[in-house]
Amino acid sequence: MSSLRAKIQDVLNEPACEQNRGKDAKARKKGCSKPLTPGAAAGGCAFDGAKIVLQPITDVAHLIHAPLACEGNSWDNRGAASSGPTLFRTSFTTDLTELDVVMGQGERKLFKAIREIKEAYGPPAIFVYPTCVTALIGDDINAICKRAAEKFGLPVLPVNAPGFVGSKNLGNKLAGEALLDHVIGTVEPDDAGPYDINVLGEFNLSGEFWLVKPLLDRLGIRVRACIPGDARYFDIACAHRARAAMMVCSTALINLARKMEQRWDIPFFEGSFYGITDTSEALRQISQLLVKKGADPEILGRTEALIAEEESIAWKKLAAYRPRLEGKRVLLNTGGVKSWSVVHALMEIGIEIVGTSVKKSTVEDKERIKQILKDDNHIFEQMAPRELYAMLSEHKADIMLSGGRTQFVALKAKTPWLDINQERQHPYAGYDGMVELVRQIDLAIHNPIWRQVRQPAPWDRQPAVRQELPSTKTETATLHVVQEFAGTTTDDFGEC
Repeated sequence: MSSLRAKIQDVLNEPACEQNRGKDAKARKKGCSKPLTPGAAAGGCAFDGAKIVLQPITDVAHLIHAPLACEGNSWDNRGAASSGPTLFRTSFTTDLTELDVVMGQGERKLFKAIREIKEAYGPPAIFVYPTCVTALIGDDINAICKRAAEKFGLPVLPVNAPGFVGSKNLGNKLAGEALLDHVIGTVEPDDAGPYDINVLGEFNLSGEFWLVKPLLDRLGIRVRACIPGDARYFDIACAHRARAAMMVCSTALINLARKMEQRWDIPFFEGSFYGITDTSEALRQISQLLVKKGADPEILGRTEALIAEEESIAWKKLAAYRPRLEGKRVLLNTGGVKSWSVVHALMEIGIEIVGTSVKKSTVEDKERIKQILKDDNHIFEQMAPRELYAMLSEHKADIMLSGGRTQFVALKAKTPWLDINQERQHPYAGYDGMVELVRQIDLAIHNPIWRQVRQPAPWDRQPAVRQELPSTKTETATLHVVQEFAGTTTDDFGEC
């Protein structure tokens, strides 16, 4: 436990974070962590954050040493896609019971589970995650993993990020530390080249990195390791031989990027593949870093030619949507890199941003947003559901882009909504991804269902009065009754 405390302090004292550098020494050691609210850790604890970062490694067995509920609440929490192995989607847990805890059977059960996974699946590695229960009762995960690795002849790696140690973001960083301590640098590739890069913090949600990788392939740039999206264990083990790196989500893995630069001289930059301009800029910076590390400068010219070609195609496709979407108002309730990258992408086609959340954004993210929007009134740290509902019901936005947690606020306000968080079903990265994002926004805003649901309900409408001349006394009496009660409501009649 003392080693875990030291690791946490090292992660929180992040020198690559501008916000941390601005603090005094005492405040810097506290990092950006804040105590969790009891009962509110679901979806936000350190264990969940570690699973988010590591589970997209597709050929590894992820074993949760805990009661069943810990795995049940964290399995498949990101829609990361795989181009090959599907072992990462198989759920492994030791399923500790109260009897196991009382009788001290946890370590024996863990060793047995590792052996069964090795015999049944033969993975290249097994990641073992302790959680609150097994960390509190003191199971020696490190010793069991070391013994199992010696016994079965494969890497068995402890991921020490039990939920109670901190937030989801801390768990992200602890997962990066686990890769640094046990995986990266353990295998030497025999095909290292001057055009190898790493992409860090890219999760391949809905397969969106597959829209970017063909662009890099056309430039002759090889992705040595994409961590963690669609990754393989041995690719990550060889990641230390890349020449440059791109950081997509600095909130999660800035410590990994910084330490790889220190240990193996791999320079990195933070960029985004959301939006046409940002995608082009990311390709330029990748090429420039590779040239600085010894690649042939001719790649710069090929990069500009590729950018010009792809931008021309993308803008031509987007031209069809501009008349339908220009001037439409968008509210973003998201965070992190999307808080500025998606903003920039949408403004490129004339969409107005009426607000964007920066709750999970870094200081750098917030500065980018201010430069893009040039109006602090459109930036909010946190907006309660009641405030969101009021804003949408007053028609201050034509559509809300957010995660699944707030979709019902938009639906209750009869406002179009589009998922851009990890549960999304469509890829939005790269040039083609930008076109797809705009297409989905257009489909959502112009869906005829919104015109229907905004109309008054039949029982709230004024009854129609027939104007035809009556031909009999009976019809005359009926017409008089209809006219007399026209405009009344059910409240006018009292109880029946």
